[in-house]
Amino acid sequence: MEFLLIFLLLIFLLLLTAVIRTILIGNKETFYQYSTDKERIDLYSEKLSQLIQYETISYRDKPEVEKFRGFHRVIEKLYPNVFARLEKIEIDGNLMMKWKGTDPTLDPIMLISHQDVVEAGGEWIYPPFSGTIADGKIWGRGSADIKVGIMGFYQAVEELLIAGYTPKCDVYLGSSCTEEIGGDGAPKMASWFKERGIRLYLLSDEGGSIVADPIAGVKGNFAAIGIFEKGYGDLKISAKSSGGHSSTPPKNSPIARLAKFITDVEINNPFKVRFSAAVDAMLTNLAPYCSSFMLKMVMGNLWLFKPLLKLVLPGISPHAAAMLQTTICFTMQKGSDGYNVIPQEAYVTANLRYIPHQSTDESNEIVKKIAGKYDLEVETIVAGYPSKPLDLKGPQYNMVVDTIKKVFPGVGIMPYVVCGGTDSRFFGEVCDNCVRFAPVNYGPEQLKGMHGLNENIDQGCLPMAVDWYKELIKAQETR
Repeated sequence: MEFLLIFLLLIFLLLLTAVIRTILIGNKETFYQYSTDKERIDLYSEKLSQLIQYETISYRDKPEVEKFRGFHRVIEKLYPNVFARLEKIEIDGNLMMKWKGTDPTLDPIMLISHQDVVEAGGEWIYPPFSGTIADGKIWGRGSADIKVGIMGFYQAVEELLIAGYTPKCDVYLGSSCTEEIGGDGAPKMASWFKERGIRLYLLSDEGGSIVADPIAGVKGNFAAIGIFEKGYGDLKISAKSSGGHSSTPPKNSPIARLAKFITDVEINNPFKVRFSAAVDAMLTNLAPYCSSFMLKMVMGNLWLFKPLLKLVLPGISPHAAAMLQTTICFTMQKGSDGYNVIPQEAYVTANLRYIPHQSTDESNEIVKKIAGKYDLEVETIVAGYPSKPLDLKGPQYNMVVDTIKKVFPGVGIMPYVVCGGTDSRFFGEVCDNCVRFAPVNYGPEQLKGMHGLNENIDQGCLPMAVDWYKELIKAQETR
């Protein structure tokens, strides 16, 4: 009985501490408003429209270097001062521009965004490469993903040049033409720096943005800053047999074994769920914006409620849950070519996104071990590794946060884990500080349109995007 009383007292004290801490967190609200500067909005919209009108689909089996060189000429026409004053470096359709700074002892920064886009099938409201400006938006493939980034930093440098500004450190503008196919564009640019012994102080890429209501129960507009991205992998899981006629089916045929394997993995999550510093910071930063006291108490007291969050986070936000573990998704499958033929070989493919605490090799071995129970073979098609995280206490992160607060003064700050892939993952050998943040607003409509139908971007967010790149360049003066 005495032990039970002590235990209950301990629970009471822990909960009381959590309640007091939650009260002290207080309440915060965010604020975000589109620009009303019509002159700038019209100018930037027209330039982005012209970039969209030039089709830059990339294909795995059909490199089109000359097509992307043609796109470079479009950029040059729109930003003549950049091409007149900066050094042009072109590598097989991948474009870099070097802006020489006044202090050669400082490591340079790089702003990157990819030129290529995915295919654009289906029925669109406006033709996908029309660059139509209507309903307060610019429409077309690449508008949000991510020619808006190219427009943003080229326009920023163009305006700084016209104003007579010279940066303190070297500034590189980079754009690959193979990002959407995971090609060798960004690796070639990264190798260019490596071969010359150049290390980047900071690299800014896509990956995060200004987002609204990021988690159920959290209202407001937040700057989602990608701290690191998960590794990317593809596996092929095969089941073999001697084949035969379907009229005399054997037990444990190839497709049946694959089905058992998939069911096992789907039902019994084989990967460790663990909080990283990025997720800790994300939830702690969001706590003051929670709409309910209970949710605020849980997110604001991770020291106590992490075990609970591991269980409930998938229901609150599947995206947030994916930040806690390696994920696996079965994407392709093939069996027999005949309706009445037992396949001699059937297979499925699985796409994995690896988390640092259970990285690529360990995660693949887990899959192989489970596959072995069903007499399946596993072939590694692609095995990429998680990127190095940006130091949340480092000067580069603080510089990015300060710049966001200056340009978007009313938004909340939300560090997070990028579950997709960006070009910045290839720069790990030449840059320890890669930030993944596109300074534009992506609402549900924009997120749905990426790689889908009717991709668009709101016109009103374009001036702040240009201003953010300007201020990030100017922020190097404090180094």
